[in-house]
Amino acid sequence: MQEGPVREQTRTRRTHGDPACGDGAPLTWYAFALEYLQMRWPQIAAKSRNETNDALCMITQAMLRDARGRPSDQLLRGALRDWAFVVPQPDLRAAPGEVRLALRWVATSSRPLTDLLDPAVTRALLVALCLKQDGTTAAAETQRHKHKILVNAVRYALEQRKLPTDPLAPINWHVAETVQQIDPRVVVNPAQARSLLCAVSYVGGYRRARGRRLVGLFAGMYYAGLRPAEAVAIALPDCVLPAEGWGSAILHRTLPQAGTKWTDTGELHDERGLKNRPAGDTRVVPLPPPLVQLWRESTDTFGTADDGRLFFNERGGIVTSGTYDRVWHEARTLALPTDLVNSPLAARPYDLRHSALSTWLNAGVDPTEVAERAGNSVEVLLSRYAKCLYGRQALANQRIALLLNEYR
Repeated sequence: MQEGPVREQTRTRRTHGDPACGDGAPLTWYAFALEYLQMRWPQIAAKSRNETNDALCMITQAMLRDARGRPSDQLLRGALRDWAFVVPQPDLRAAPGEVRLALRWVATSSRPLTDLLDPAVTRALLVALCLKQDGTTAAAETQRHKHKILVNAVRYALEQRKLPTDPLAPINWHVAETVQQIDPRVVVNPAQARSLLCAVSYVGGYRRARGRRLVGLFAGMYYAGLRPAEAVAIALPDCVLPAEGWGSAILHRTLPQAGTKWTDTGELHDERGLKNRPAGDTRVVPLPPPLVQLWRESTDTFGTADDGRLFFNERGGIVTSGTYDRVWHEARTLALPTDLVNSPLAARPYDLRHSALSTWLNAGVDPTEVAERAGNSVEVLLSRYAKCLYGRQALANQRIALLLNEYR
């Protein structure tokens, strides 16, 4: 007879050494991590759920004892990522037999949570979080994400009195520094931007209009400084597109691509508010005449999606990052000479936003206004784009020279 879900969960808790079971066994890291994930899941966005899952998988693998019958690293990671650290947890009766065996092995071979109080164990764990699966060093931003998740998990353990002291406090550990400034090599000038947007319209056949559908999407990133998740979500009712002159758009939502496993709806995209803004907040973005014209042409040619979105695939669905990345890659090949195709110049669609903000700053627009349009703070804006302010240094030198000459 098959085990029911309640019986399976009870047995799992006992194996985990859950104190609620009264078996006296110490709480394992694995059991604690499952509890932490249940608490954390409703509070975080879909992309953060993916990152948390990935970090907990790595930490759990690093917190396993060298016991007999250890499954392969690939099987362990797949079992943890796809079956253990997901909310709601899938019915393990539907899992392949090797997955069920792997998770049972993890439950019995996981170190106690209190092993983190051993500095040698914690230091080895911190080292493991700096590596990719192939053993090479992970990117600094990836290291920082994983370290942050470990810190949050430890704080929760302290809050719940599952740890008596902070095991990370005595460890002399420096988190990897990330490069915040934008590489000026990715920034396109207005002529290059126009050439790239023109090339987008030639990607794919005319009838499918694979490229033509997305000209306005990329133009929104360049002319209005939109993030990709903002451009994908832009809808006609939120826009003012006059026949002449400047228009405007009211941004109030984003559609970041996260994956069906991580969203509450089971959809590929997660519907969110604006980045770094309170829920329900809005941002008004002016639209220059070239962008207004492109968006009007797009709606005249393709109409809008059922929910009013300006940009959509052939079936009316949300444009995926894979779709616009492929179109952009082909457009670069069409528009740029060979030496620039192989360069960082506008290598990613997001670089169009970087180009927009750099252009505005170099045009002498007040940083406060640029920050408001871009949805950044002034401090973040100036720190990230300092290397891209080509003309500002020369202009500043001229002004200083004029002032000094006045006092001769």
